[in-house]
Amino acid sequence: VCPIDRSLKIMGQRYALHIMRNMILLKQNRFNQFLNSVEGINSKTLAIRLQQLEEYGLVERKVIPGKPAHTEYSPTGKGMAVQRILAEIASFSAKYEPEIIFVDRKPRNSGKPLFGTRNLSEVYDY
Repeated sequence: VCPIDRSLKIMGQRYALHIMRNMILLKQNRFNQFLNSVEGINSKTLAIRLQQLEEYGLVERKVIPGKPAHTEYSPTGKGMAVQRILAEIASFSAKYEPEIIFVDRKPRNSGKPLFGTRNLSEVYDY
């Protein structure tokens, strides 16, 4: 089995990386948060994707009792490792697609790792 093929089977599903990005960077943990922030996703696809991410061990699902009860999702240790993948993808776009993602249209490449410690929050200008 090719390790790239296996990784793409897990993370190559449509919206999987968007959901992980929002969990890790935006600290989202509720179904409706993902539904309202991942452009183009519908509730059926989101439910399937969250279930798959849980099966792959990237996401943990927790039912919070109360009235009404609700479900929260959080990245596991394995899921947090996706942060480096997301940072590399963002780094690629920052270097090769600056005219699309940056207002000043200038590439971000100084010869050293673009995001230093590779924290995903360093990718975005919040």
